[in-house]
Amino acid sequence: MTTVVVAVLVLGAIGWLVSARQRSETLRRRFGPEYERAVNQFGDRRRAESELRRRQERVAALQIHSLNAEERNEYRQQWRAVQAHFADDPKRAVTYADALVEHLMKSRGYPVSEFGQRAADLSVHHPHVLDDYRAVHEIALRNRQRTATIEELRQSTMYYRALFDELLELRAHPTEQTGDAAPATALRTYGEREVRRIAARNADGPEIHTKRPGDRVTGIRDDQELGP
Repeated sequence: MTTVVVAVLVLGAIGWLVSARQRSETLRRRFGPEYERAVNQFGDRRRAESELRRRQERVAALQIHSLNAEERNEYRQQWRAVQAHFADDPKRAVTYADALVEHLMKSRGYPVSEFGQRAADLSVHHPHVLDDYRAVHEIALRNRQRTATIEELRQSTMYYRALFDELLELRAHPTEQTGDAAPATALRTYGEREVRRIAARNADGPEIHTKRPGDRVTGIRDDQELGP
C-alpha cells in the first residue's frame, strides 16, 4: 500500500513538473525576449511568469482591436508628414512621432497610462517591438531635456517605423493598397487634432501639419492655438 501511495505521489510530482515546464515554454514563446527580461527584472522565474500571466489577463479584458483600412491610411499620411521633417527639424519631429505612436496605441484600444504600463500592455501582442519602444521613449525623454544627440534622433526614425509597421499590422494586410489616396476629411481632422494635443502636452506645443498627398508639407509652427 505504501509503495502505491509513493508511486502516485511521484507520478503526480512528475506531472506537475511537466505541466509547469509546458506553461513556462508557452510563455517563453508568447513573450519572446520579454520573457527573459522579466526573469532578469524580478530575479525569479516564478514571479516573472506570474507577472506575464497578469499582463495577459489584463489585456484580455481590454477592447484591443485592429484598425480598418481607412484608419491605417490616415496614420500613414501622418507618418509621412512627420518623416518629412526629420531632416529639417529632427527634435520637433521626434516629439511629434512620439505623440503619434501614443495616439495610435489609443486608437487600437490601449489605455492611456504611464509609459511602464503601456509597455507592459504592448508586450502581450507585440513583444518583439518592446526594445524599439523603450529606445524611442528614452530618446524622446532626452529630446525634451535637449540632451539627445543627432545620431540618436536619426536612429529613432528606424525605431518609430518598426513600431508603426507593427501597430498598423501591415504584415497582416500585405495586399492592401498602400498608395496615397487621401483619407476621409473628418477622420484626418480628428486624428491630427488629437496628436497635436498629445505633442503639446509633451513639449511646448509643436505642430506639424499633414497635407493631402502631392501637396508640399509646410513647416512646424508654434504660434497656432491648438483646437479644442
